[in-house]
Amino acid sequence: MSDVTHVYFDGLGIDFNLPSVAFSISSYEVHWYGIIIAFGFALAVLYGGRGAYKWKMSLDGMTDVLIWGTIFGIVCARLYYVAFEWDYYSQHLNEIPAIWNGGIAIYGGIIGALIGAAIGCKIGKINFLNLLDLGALGLLIGQGIGRWGNFFNQEAFGTNTDTALFRMWSPKIRDTLAASADALAQKGIEVDPNSAVHPTFLYESVWCLLSFLVLHIIVNKHRKFKGEIFMLYGVLYGAERMVVEGMRTDSLYIGSTNIRVSQLLSAIIVVVALSCFIYFMIRYKKGNLPAKMIPDKPNQIVIADTDGYSSITIGIDDDEYKEMIEKEEKQNADN
Repeated sequence: MSDVTHVYFDGLGIDFNLPSVAFSISSYEVHWYGIIIAFGFALAVLYGGRGAYKWKMSLDGMTDVLIWGTIFGIVCARLYYVAFEWDYYSQHLNEIPAIWNGGIAIYGGIIGALIGAAIGCKIGKINFLNLLDLGALGLLIGQGIGRWGNFFNQEAFGTNTDTALFRMWSPKIRDTLAASADALAQKGIEVDPNSAVHPTFLYESVWCLLSFLVLHIIVNKHRKFKGEIFMLYGVLYGAERMVVEGMRTDSLYIGSTNIRVSQLLSAIIVVVALSCFIYFMIRYKKGNLPAKMIPDKPNQIVIADTDGYSSITIGIDDDEYKEMIEKEEKQNADN
């Protein structure tokens, strides 16, 4: 199959050639998919690094988190996808590592990144709740940008539509729908390979970037407790994924059922995240948050009482804070 396809946006009245390969080095092809994923990852890391500096989180500790979270995130994103497509990959074992051809699952990546981040936080002595809040914002950046990699691959699109303004069609979409039409029909989904489809990659990209803007404002102006941003991320992203996943034609299903894995998982995440947010917001209003969830103010340290709930806050200047951190890191190195 050619690495260039012609894309039509009927609702906008535009069409153009779209390459999937950016350039080649000898016989090795560098795909736009990988470049865009890497770009989204880099921006997420830069944003997280800035937040870590502002919250006076150890740079060495954040490096541990980045390394472990990245490794586990990539591996689990692929394994999650492969697990639910095992009928195919059990017959094509050599294709399991071929992540550059697409076939990763966002939720698998999130699960893996959380596991890796927890390990990194333990090693680097980073506050896990603060890390979750920064990580949620980074995820939205990476997801919002990364979805454009799906566009260049002409994948992760939806069912047919003749009303959506940004509806699109290409020969790659036609070929994909033609090849999967029978399997989709068994799930009760009828498709016409020659008709335009929902650009679900675009819907998710826009939602993630808008969610990032909202949560960025909250984390800087209105954050009430550690872990709040991560909970709101679960609500916002989970709600979007429940809706958009229902439009897609490449969903992973639970066995032979018509239950879409991501829709079910999204619903669970929304309920759990919203319940946690409401519970801790009520505790915040009553003034009895656990001390470990109270955000540290700039140049201040929260000290918990032995009951783990009440707390006092002391102020220190930058030099004192720097001296304290250096002393703590020296003690950790000695241990």
